[in-house]
Amino acid sequence: MDRFIDTTMKPVSDFVSAFIFASVPVFGADMPLIVLWMVAGGVFFTGYLRFVNIRGFARALRIVSGRYKEPGDPGEISQFQALTTAVSGTVGVGNIANVAVAISIGGPGATFWMIVAGLLGMSTKFAECTLGVRYRRDNPDGSVSGGPMYYLERGLTDLHWPRLGKVLGIFYAGSIVIGCIGIGNMFQSNQATAIFLNVANIGFLSDNAWLFGVALAVLVGAVIVGGIKSIANTTSKLVPTMALLYIAMALVVIGLNADRLPGALVAIWNGAFSPEGIAGGALGVLIHGFRRAVFSNEAGLGSAAIAHATAQTPKPVSEGYVALLEPFIDTVVICTMTALVIVTTVYEPALAGSDVSGIELTTRAFASTLSWSPVPLALAALLFAYSTMIAWAYYGLKAFTYIAGEGRAKDLGFNIFFCAFVVIGSSVNLGTLIDLSDALIFTVAIPNLLGLYFLAPVVKRDLDNYAP
Repeated sequence: MDRFIDTTMKPVSDFVSAFIFASVPVFGADMPLIVLWMVAGGVFFTGYLRFVNIRGFARALRIVSGRYKEPGDPGEISQFQALTTAVSGTVGVGNIANVAVAISIGGPGATFWMIVAGLLGMSTKFAECTLGVRYRRDNPDGSVSGGPMYYLERGLTDLHWPRLGKVLGIFYAGSIVIGCIGIGNMFQSNQATAIFLNVANIGFLSDNAWLFGVALAVLVGAVIVGGIKSIANTTSKLVPTMALLYIAMALVVIGLNADRLPGALVAIWNGAFSPEGIAGGALGVLIHGFRRAVFSNEAGLGSAAIAHATAQTPKPVSEGYVALLEPFIDTVVICTMTALVIVTTVYEPALAGSDVSGIELTTRAFASTLSWSPVPLALAALLFAYSTMIAWAYYGLKAFTYIAGEGRAKDLGFNIFFCAFVVIGSSVNLGTLIDLSDALIFTVAIPNLLGLYFLAPVVKRDLDNYAP
């Protein structure tokens, strides 16, 4: 299987990756154009919507608490459940690994720019999810379908560009269907299997990793077969549990190293602007921070709008407010906790350019203070991976039914297909497949942000006219 994947897929993967992740050198640091494209979207919508990410934060908390909920609101799941489903799709193993990668390459200052990128991403999520609800489709069986493929098609049709909207919608959906198998499925099952085998240390399973993959596929299938309501019921319990577990562990480590916290904060601030910064100076640190934050919270990809489109609300802007909490939780809170744990414990400048893997560095940081932490940290990572899989199964399903049409048989067929790849992902070398999947996933930022720019006046008008 590994040889087949490498020989048949590597040329395609290399070509697509080279196109999507093409970089331009800027003062000694490589700036990936796709990251620049996505960050530019955050900057634009933050300014265009008059810092809705900041001034709308308190309102978002009031909305997600259910204060404005009315009986009979259209949609399938509560706004809180829509938020936890979307958060489960972004909070994954990357929150443990990617932060460590950014710090090991760019130094503590990368943390500052990760936070900035997270704050900017809140505005992009607001725009995506407002449009997700505005242009969602009500199906005859009472279910709802929404997301970028729908607001690209319907929104651009309203602007008298129906062909462009349809082409962009199909391109978006097709890329999500293929990409979700890698980033939201095989990568997660592969990492979950590796983490479990490392902690459990069961010799039999080490030689038969696919058995763990089967168990994982059964757990995934048991949830996704029930559709968005089943997924939302699971994530509404799972996301708070796993987030609180991880944050509590991080706070314990930071608290036990409280004497180092002031120095860590100074290092983060100084490192963000120091021209002598690691890997390309201050700009290099900015790029590493932005890149990891963008890859973590996915603002600009539009995937979260697929979940938020199912929220029970008659007011699209209401869900836009809820959605801006997602990058805050994912990047500003969880990624910052990871960064502070690393910087207050094991970080040293010599790590720059080292081959220490992300998750290894994070595990080392926790274990340096809490010797028993690898087991609960592994549990948190497993929950992160599992929650990501069930959310991305829904994203892939909605993208598939946009192309193939709605129907229970089609839903079941896709879910079986998705679970089969959970098993495959647990037992094969994923290098080439993941490279291709990553490239295809980030490809969707191109049509998604184009559509957001075209429809920006719609978002702004709805925001200006919004009343709780």
